[in-house]
Formats: sequence, structure tokens, C-alpha cells
Amino acid sequence: MTNAAEPREAAGEAGPDEYSDEVLAVVEAIPAGRVMSYGDIAEYVGRGGPRQVGTVMSTWGGGVPWWRVVRSDGRPASGHEVRALSHYAAEGTPMRPGSDRVDMRLARWDGHSRD
Repeated sequence: MTNAAEPREAAGEAGPDEYSDEVLAVVEAIPAGRVMSYGDIAEYVGRGGPRQVGTVMSTWGGGVPWWRVVRSDGRPASGHEVRALSHYAAEGTPMRPGSDRVDMRLARWDGHSRD
């Protein structure tokens, strides 16, 4: 993800709205080696859906650990797979054997535990 916040601020546009701030706070709280899906985050925040979370991430996600937000099947964000895989390796994120997908059964964070 690129840090879209800098160009927007430079252009005089407003920063993230309340919903975006809530989504970004959840992403910042995801522990290293763990992930949440776009839908998991929407459910945790209590509003919006996967697409709304995706919009927040594509607009403002460059300053948070964006690689910890994946599709429900464990695939990282399109166009960012190589960088995400590097982060997963560094953090010890559980991966599906022989795949470039995160093992959601092992890596999904519930938003509460700190492990």
C-alpha cells in the first residue's frame, strides 16, 4: 500500500473520517504474525462491510501494517503480494502449506487476545 495520506494532506484535503480512524486503529492493534480479513474488521468496528474497509485501506492504509489485512481466503491485497509475503516471513505468520495464502485458521486474530 502506498501512503496516500501524504498526497491528500499536501493537496489540502481532509484527513480520515471517524469510520476510517476506527478501521485504522483496529489494523494498528493486530499483533505481528496475526491477520484479520476485511470482513472481520468491519464486524469488529460494527458497521460497514469488507468493501468499505478496503476503501479505507486503499486510501489511508499506508501508515499502518496493511499486510495484516487479508481477503477471507487468506490472500493479501492485490498488487502487494510480494511485499506482504516478505512481511509474513519476517513476522512468522502461519501460511497454508505450498501456498502464498495465510492460514486463516491459525493466523486470524479475534480482536481481543494479544497473542
